[in-house]
Amino acid sequence: MRATHSEPITAFDSPGRDSETDAAQRRPVAADRGPGIRNLPDSVFGVGGVLAFAALLELLPRMGVLPRAYFPPLSEMLAALIGLLGRSSFWTALFDTVRGWGIGLAIAVAAGIIIGFLISTSAQLIRITASTIEFLRPIPSVALIPLAVLLFGTDIRSTLLLVVYASFWPILIQVLHGVQDINPVARDTTASYGFSRWAVFRYLIWPTALPYLMTGVRLSASVALVLTISAELIIGSPGLGTEIARSQSSNATADVYATVIVTGVLGIVVNILVRSIERRVLSWHASMRKDVSA
Repeated sequence: MRATHSEPITAFDSPGRDSETDAAQRRPVAADRGPGIRNLPDSVFGVGGVLAFAALLELLPRMGVLPRAYFPPLSEMLAALIGLLGRSSFWTALFDTVRGWGIGLAIAVAAGIIIGFLISTSAQLIRITASTIEFLRPIPSVALIPLAVLLFGTDIRSTLLLVVYASFWPILIQVLHGVQDINPVARDTTASYGFSRWAVFRYLIWPTALPYLMTGVRLSASVALVLTISAELIIGSPGLGTEIARSQSSNATADVYATVIVTGVLGIVVNILVRSIERRVLSWHASMRKDVSA
């Protein structure tokens, strides 16, 4: 028992218990201090961080800390961005990037689901393909650029080849892990009740693997966007990456940063879109219900 001001300290008051009790008592006291910086919502901290970073981008080049020729102030970047928004070539490039990302991701998702569930049907097939998957999966997609250019030139198919290759593996691996996570008792129960193969897939395999699949899709969505812009930048296929390279070659530094800002915003939009789809698809799952209740 912890001693109070009116009670003597006895041998039963161990230091460990005192520290734990003090910590437990300090937490509610700090929470009862009223409005303070700790009680502000996370969004306020997020906005504050963005404003602080924007202030640094504006002040450091003007103060000469960063060379203005390579790091223009934020105001010049935003002015260049407004100029880009008025050009039809910018919207065409944005459409090409979104199209390459969407088509490449769709092909990777379809291939990952089909091949993943096909391999999972047999333990022998899993063993046979394991070493091949582990060999091919770490190969960076950029290493395939010479092959893509040789096969398709600067066509969008070169971009799709790189995007599909990089986005396919996370989905395949997640599907394999999801199928292997099936509860053995549930599997034996479906066998005891004589479920058909379709019923086993519909009511057991698919619900178990779906959370893993959505995790793979979320990871692959970001990877696909990175590879899309990288392929456009290196290969020269139409898109925002090509616009960045064109601005860099014409020494339009502000335009380069303005296009980079657009790619960052596009990444945020992609992440929000995929997470929204994930919440809808997995609305029945315990993890999503916890997110909603939190």
